[in-house]
Amino acid sequence: MRNSYIVKMLPGMLLVLSGLAACKNKTGKTDHAGHNELAMDSSMASLTKPVNAQVLATIPAISAESGMRIYASEVNGVVTYDTRNQTSISSRVGGRVERLLIKYNYQPVKKGQLIMEVYSPGLAAAQRELLYVAHSSPDMLPGARQRLQLLGMQPGQIDQVLRTGNVLYRIPVYSNSDGYILEKSAVGTAVALPASAPAPGGDGMAGMGAGASTTATSPAPAAPAATPVLLREGQYVNAGQSLFTIYQAQSLVAEFAFPSRLAAGIKPGQPLLFYPTTDDNAMQAGAIGLIEPVFRGGVNFTLARVYLADDHFQVGQLLYANVPIVYTNGWWLPKKAVWRLGNKSMLFRREKDVYVPVAVETGVVAKDMIQVTTNIGDWKVASNAAYLVDSESFIKINN
Repeated sequence: MRNSYIVKMLPGMLLVLSGLAACKNKTGKTDHAGHNELAMDSSMASLTKPVNAQVLATIPAISAESGMRIYASEVNGVVTYDTRNQTSISSRVGGRVERLLIKYNYQPVKKGQLIMEVYSPGLAAAQRELLYVAHSSPDMLPGARQRLQLLGMQPGQIDQVLRTGNVLYRIPVYSNSDGYILEKSAVGTAVALPASAPAPGGDGMAGMGAGASTTATSPAPAAPAATPVLLREGQYVNAGQSLFTIYQAQSLVAEFAFPSRLAAGIKPGQPLLFYPTTDDNAMQAGAIGLIEPVFRGGVNFTLARVYLADDHFQVGQLLYANVPIVYTNGWWLPKKAVWRLGNKSMLFRREKDVYVPVAVETGVVAKDMIQVTTNIGDWKVASNAAYLVDSESFIKINN
């Protein structure tokens, strides 16, 4: 059986040997021992490079498109309080918090509502001075009364001290506005923090596949949380120390978080359409009133504020917004033509009969297109980079 198989293979082997002999006559050379060595034909040298240097494939080549593009990008937002209409509550005297009626952040309060009571030794001394002046030097009584009023005592309380002769050791602190109260130490962390790092244009590790959509790449601002206040009864406060901030419920804004590359295309007064995440039929038109670059939670992004005229929104309500952005620079390719390697982008450039990987700079990803800021106007590139990637080797990028 084995001998018959060898006999059948003899004609083919003879044909290969004759071909090698012909190749030897063309490109062969003789070593010192008299043996003939085969040398590779120069016409085949360009096709024998490893796959991490070039790829031989029949994938169609395409050219990049240029010109102005207008794409509507979707960003995340949240309804929060308008910081322009806020008031601050502070203690006029230094002392110990004897009674605290605020238990959690964003607790509703009314104007004139008792917030807390503070015991102050200095206030007690000023009241004793008032009683002494009232009996010994009545002409100095107006000055003593004014001093107590500056320390936070109400005129009725001062009259009570003069009438009864008893010193009030607790000074009340009242709310100066209607709205929702927030501890001062929580103001910087309770409004619009990003929930995740942005991936502008699909940069970074977000695009290890053929590409990712930008409709969900913007950071999502967090809704205000009703957390317990850190101030406790028995804690000491300083005179003039700002303790609470009151936000008015009638003034609300919608804050939308834009990645850095999308933020470059927006400006104040630019119109946008937004709607609640729970009801996409309740779409409304608005205009950007303020653009604020921020750095929170280790993330750089831009907040665009839209002032709300309707009062049916609720604080903490999540929103989506569609913003048309005009792009005038760069070249445009299908997303599948660009491959991502970590924080780098690359494509396969057509050179003669092979494709060579080349690193490029990319911009935003809009729908099924990606912006390339590198000048590739006269290039022919592979229409689908995923088919040319060798998963068993690292792609060497030519800059």
